[in-house]
Amino acid sequence: MNWLKKIMITMVISFTILSGSIIWVLGTALFQEGNPVPLLVSIVKLKLTDHDYVQFLNTEKKSRYLSNNTSNNPLKKVKEFMKSKGWAYEEQIGPGLIFLKDEREAIVLTRQYSKYFVIWDVSKNVIR
Repeated sequence: MNWLKKIMITMVISFTILSGSIIWVLGTALFQEGNPVPLLVSIVKLKLTDHDYVQFLNTEKKSRYLSNNTSNNPLKKVKEFMKSKGWAYEEQIGPGLIFLKDEREAIVLTRQYSKYFVIWDVSKNVIR
């Protein structure tokens, strides 16, 4: 019975350290998007795979993606994604990136999620 108590204590301490590490890294940004679970799962996917971005929300109107914040150009992944869909980057106005394709215009909204990640919203009619 003594070994079971040691295992339980070890698990509680490990969980506490893991939770504290997540809160320390993400800080106040953790709950800025509402439920943090989809974002935490996406962060783990980004860290454990070689993907440049991860889709973590898919509704009938928009898709939401998470990418790493690379210090030299944090919006590079967004531009590459849109280019792969046939859109040409035009300019940035505030948090919005403007793209052109066949006389149409699309705006992708971006925002910082902690100092390590960028969230971007893409309308469904843009990526069809």
